Amino acid sequence: MSQADYSNDAGLNDSNGPVSMGSGPSVPTPPTAGSAPSDEKSPGQQPARPPTASPPPVGPPPTVAAPTVPPRVETSGQVVDKVGATMPPAAGKNQRPASTNREAVVPPPPPPRSTLPPVRQAADGRAPSGVGWAKGVRWRGELDGIKNSASMPPVAGEAALPPEDMIDPGEDRFRFSAPPWLVSLIIHLVFLLALALITTPAGSGIGKFILTMGSADGDPNEEITDFDISTDTLVEADSVLPSEVESEMNIELPELFEAVEDSSEAPTLVPLDMGLAASESMQPMFGGRTGALKASLMSMFGGTAETQDAVKRGLLWLQRNQKKKGGWSMMGPYRDGNHSENETSATAMAMLAFLGDGHTHRSGDYTDEMEKAMKYLVAMQDRTGFMARSARGHEQMYSQAQATIALCELYGMTKDSWLRPRVELAVDFAQKAQSDQGGWRYTPNQDSDTSVTGWFVLALKSAQSAGIEVDDSKLRHVSDYLDTAASYEGAAYSYQPRGGPSPAMTAEGLLCRQYLGWNRDDVPMVRGIEALSMDYPFDANDQDVYYWYYATQALHHFGGSAWRNWNDIMKVELPKMQIRSGREDGSWSPQGDAYGSYGRLYTTCLSIYCLEVYYRHMPLYQVGHE
Repeated sequence: MSQADYSNDAGLNDSNGPVSMGSGPSVPTPPTAGSAPSDEKSPGQQPARPPTASPPPVGPPPTVAAPTVPPRVETSGQVVDKVGATMPPAAGKNQRPASTNREAVVPPPPPPRSTLPPVRQAADGRAPSGVGWAKGVRWRGELDGIKNSASMPPVAGEAALPPEDMIDPGEDRFRFSAPPWLVSLIIHLVFLLALALITTPAGSGIGKFILTMGSADGDPNEEITDFDISTDTLVEADSVLPSEVESEMNIELPELFEAVEDSSEAPTLVPLDMGLAASESMQPMFGGRTGALKASLMSMFGGTAETQDAVKRGLLWLQRNQKKKGGWSMMGPYRDGNHSENETSATAMAMLAFLGDGHTHRSGDYTDEMEKAMKYLVAMQDRTGFMARSARGHEQMYSQAQATIALCELYGMTKDSWLRPRVELAVDFAQKAQSDQGGWRYTPNQDSDTSVTGWFVLALKSAQSAGIEVDDSKLRHVSDYLDTAASYEGAAYSYQPRGGPSPAMTAEGLLCRQYLGWNRDDVPMVRGIEALSMDYPFDANDQDVYYWYYATQALHHFGGSAWRNWNDIMKVELPKMQIRSGREDGSWSPQGDAYGSYGRLYTTCLSIYCLEVYYRHMPLYQVGHE
């Protein structure tokens, strides 16, 4: 190829124009990122004539002397200098015809390939920098290699990368990869949380958590002075822990209560200001059922070894007749059962007998029995809190009230957090079921009678004592109903308004008045208590266990001579009526009782309540001496 042809071909370089090297032939510069790739030609095809467009104008070259380069000639795709040394073609240079003249010699095409050559991504000659070039680990000497690569020419046969502003940003995107331990930790945490929601009892109805904070009223150092047993001995209910019961019981009882036994004046009750003070004075309502305080209350209010033994025998009878699933039956397996079934009432009444003597599912002598009974009763509760759906229509609200009392007492004595939402549900049902008259009867929100109302008043007061929120307006509304059922200005009560008073309803009505805030010295209270004590004393020949149950509580809270006259007979006669042999040992026969149709379990439970009265509920009026 002639020198003129070579010079003309050199002028077809990229847009930067040829670089002048003096008088010698021009050396082509490497193709830039904007150069178009060469076209592949099939064998035997003549190469296309390059465009004859004139090159862009180039400014005057710098006046720098360049070394003389010997002329070169191209043969078969190689450049040979005049000396004879063979030089490789320029890297990345597109193969073009040696001359723009038609007479130029055309080099032969490359031999055909069976397969296309592998294509690999062109290396970037720029120094790594910026986002996308970050690397977690680098080897020694790697940075030097990257630095040097910026000045190295592209590898032969590879196309140079386009300018930086033409690079696809998707190729430089940074990807994150979480470590395996982190993925494993997240998976296990999710699994454990799901397992906890499935297995925890809270998953079936965590209702709400209530945190009450505030300052105590009065002097925090003030001591409990409810029971002035002696001048040197003071028993505090809150100071008796379950673990201290045995050590406390080792104290000689005759010495402990010597001052009471030797006193010529029997202790009586003096009135407290009722209303809010009354509700405070009965807190805790269930605090006297265990420990030294239980023994103190028995001595103060006339309990004996015979009454306590009768309670124990009665609880053993209930234990023997508990069903395998945890409940009790009104019909059997004992003799003289009820003619119809009511498992809700039977289970609740049996639980109340155990609770009255201080036995729960966490402490006492019957923890297993109480655990099964509690779960059996709770299983009957629906979403509204109702637990007596299987009972007969006119018995359902009786059963619901009794079951609510049992749950409230059990929670108040144990503070079992699992039990609290069930108790709140039952209490909420009781408040919503109150009728417009202010009481309760066979159907929620409809009508009222004194018998059903008395059970629900005890349920709501038990809930308050256990720390469950109760709307005070509901309790005040009960007084509105009692006013309509009262006779003799509130000294006597009937089953329903405009009816005749009876001893049982009078005892129940007066007990409700005591819990709702009447003073001990209120005239109707005094007249009603005197009537019960003098006109309707405890009589074993006129059995009425329902009347005995309410009269025993009302007279016990009132105290004084009325209570002593009643208790002096009851504590002797009622234990004598208990069956002491055979299969029904520990029970009370329903035969001959006014409420005997309800069966043996009914009469047995109410009799046990009467003999537990000394410590079953804390007295509503403060103890003192006349």
